[in-house]
Amino acid sequence: MSILSTILAACAGERPDNLGVQGGRLTECPGSPNCVSSQAMDEGHRIAPLVFSDDPASAFASLKQKLGHRGDTTIIEERPCYLRVEFRTTLFVDDGEFLLDGEHRLIHIRSASRLGYSDLGKNRSRLEEIRRQLRETGTNQQL
Repeated sequence: MSILSTILAACAGERPDNLGVQGGRLTECPGSPNCVSSQAMDEGHRIAPLVFSDDPASAFASLKQKLGHRGDTTIIEERPCYLRVEFRTTLFVDDGEFLLDGEHRLIHIRSASRLGYSDLGKNRSRLEEIRRQLRETGTNQQL
């Protein structure tokens, strides 16, 4: 293995084993500023959920389709109301999660860096980009 490959593998970090849905909630963000979640209580980590007016299953299918077409995204886990993805940058891997709340017509979102302390706003900006992409197709209608 080349030195560059070793460095890149080290930057990817280990896939977390604490992600997923517990009690209807995504994993809480750590204290570091490299995570955002629509279920976070503090303003530093809080991001608005995706809001939709479509049928819940259709909205979630549209999200999955958008994620599948992104060159930086790999779907790691898929359940009827939950998606877990890896977002890759040149050097790092971030973990994304999406939780459908059909009753409230929301998709809760979370994205966190595996390594480091600060992400320089990358997780927030990436999720806002996904929100804009869904808006452009009419799926996500911000209320």
